[in-house]
Amino acid sequence: LTGLLGHFGTLWDTHSHHRSQGRPCKIVEMSTSKTGKHGHAKVHLVGIDIFTGKKYEDICPSTHNMDVPNIKRNDYQLIGIQDGYLSLLTESGEVREDLKLPEGDLGKEIEGKFNANEDVQISVISAMNEECAVAIKPCK
Repeated sequence: LTGLLGHFGTLWDTHSHHRSQGRPCKIVEMSTSKTGKHGHAKVHLVGIDIFTGKKYEDICPSTHNMDVPNIKRNDYQLIGIQDGYLSLLTESGEVREDLKLPEGDLGKEIEGKFNANEDVQISVISAMNEECAVAIKPCK
């Protein structure tokens, strides 16, 4: 898979990221068990999918490597909304129109500020060939 980095077990930390069941997750809880009769301590990880908010749990030996998603965050200026898609201006001056308007409160906030002619930036995260808008903020 593209967009993954290796990560050694002893470097895990809450608020870092890992791949759980094929999904990019942020670690929100972590505990370790003592070394058992087979010689390895186990790490219990609870992660929240960064795109869906779904909770995932993993248990793995503390000495094993784990895949870590390469997560990028970019800010784009909002220049339009059409047919449920955002029109975003990149830093290089190109327009991208392939990102859906988010559902729920964030989508309503984006639409409201756009309809009020406010200049705003949309924060977009991308990982493992997925992207979504996650925040809105005033233009600098």
